[in-house]
Amino acid sequence: MMRAAIFAIDTGAYKAKAESAAATALKRLLEQAGFEVKAAGILPQEKEVVGSVIKQLADAESVELILTAGAIGYQDEDCAAEAVTDAAERLLPGIPEALRAYNLRYSKKAILESMAAGIRNKTLVINLPESAKTAKEDMEYILPEVVQVVENISL
Repeated sequence: MMRAAIFAIDTGAYKAKAESAAATALKRLLEQAGFEVKAAGILPQEKEVVGSVIKQLADAESVELILTAGAIGYQDEDCAAEAVTDAAERLLPGIPEALRAYNLRYSKKAILESMAAGIRNKTLVINLPESAKTAKEDMEYILPEVVQVVENISL
């Protein structure tokens, strides 16, 4: 069974110990697709913290897929793309390029998104938008390719 971890990146929600609608929607979608979601939670918008969690999970081979939701904008605290870029051993720029193109159909604000995707060890890591609706739709759009990558890197 494919294993996944999902983290919303939102300092306010982290401090308030709040739930993440995006993480909940992504968890439901992945479970329906046959993934076992081993971890789901909220992380603060701190590049070192996000990067450390990615590295720990990938290096321990705890999961084959890590999704983050949020912190993909252009402001200083938006750190998801940088955390993935720093943690990844190989970047997969086609994933964020495809998602930006897909999201441009709905909003020109998609040009401001700073997403990344990459592989560390045998774990695929992908940044998604903060909105539960957009994150879920984006994941549905790329799910067949994600499953293919996860199955191939796990061999």
